[in-house]
Amino acid sequence: MTGGAQAPEARGAAGQVVVVTGASRGLGAALAAGFLARGLTVAACARTVPEPPGGADPARWMAGAVDVTQAGQVDAFAAATVARFGRIDAWVTNAGVLAPIGPLADDDPGELAAHVATNVLGAMHGAAAFARHVRTRPGGGALVAISSGAATSPYQGWAPYCASKAAVEMLTEVVGLEEAAHGLRTYAVAPGVLDTGMQAEVRAASVEDFPAVGRFLEIHASGRFTDMDWVAACLVERCLDPATRLVAGDGAGSVRFRVPDAVASGPASSGGATPGPTS
Repeated sequence: MTGGAQAPEARGAAGQVVVVTGASRGLGAALAAGFLARGLTVAACARTVPEPPGGADPARWMAGAVDVTQAGQVDAFAAATVARFGRIDAWVTNAGVLAPIGPLADDDPGELAAHVATNVLGAMHGAAAFARHVRTRPGGGALVAISSGAATSPYQGWAPYCASKAAVEMLTEVVGLEEAAHGLRTYAVAPGVLDTGMQAEVRAASVEDFPAVGRFLEIHASGRFTDMDWVAACLVERCLDPATRLVAGDGAGSVRFRVPDAVASGPASSGGATPGPTS
């Protein structure tokens, strides 16, 4: 980001229409609020209808109940967004779950299936709906998948979560290659450790189920969370704003990065247009 801890303005991204999934709470709700505050138009969805942020302009906000595991519901929400605002410029795949936590051999098969349906199939349904839309009009678009350091760092007790986030990162890579001719850019973004309900689930796990729980308890005790509005600012700058957004390098399908600390410098500090691994 540019210039210390103050979040940048949207600049060239203002006016873009962005879909945010999983937007009823946590990071999704914070992204929706952050995008609105920066002049973007937001279509927010979750299993329960997201509430508008305080002071939201009704002309730049719509919300709906969508189960991302159901392709028909995702397609219908995309169509409703286009009918309301005329286009979709970016799709942020944020809906996701953490459970089950514990050794894979002990996990319930039904919970595993539900996890994959939300984290992987949900991301696929959104990517497919958005790609089909981008093909219908000029201007391209940005598919932003919220990933995790767990996509590349193995955590005992998080086999489903690590595997699903790794799958989402490869999904963005392949879709970026498949849809490059239509101007679709793809991003896999690890937002850092956030003070959300998912983190409360992490801290509630036993050391037997999740040996790394102590690290997250220490982060909570010290308050060293990534600010969620800062994440929104980073996505605007690095994924959406034509003046500053990152572009995948030659032969790569997607840009992968971790949201930097608030004191970090701008896009050049992450290698400019060269995608790197999330961490």
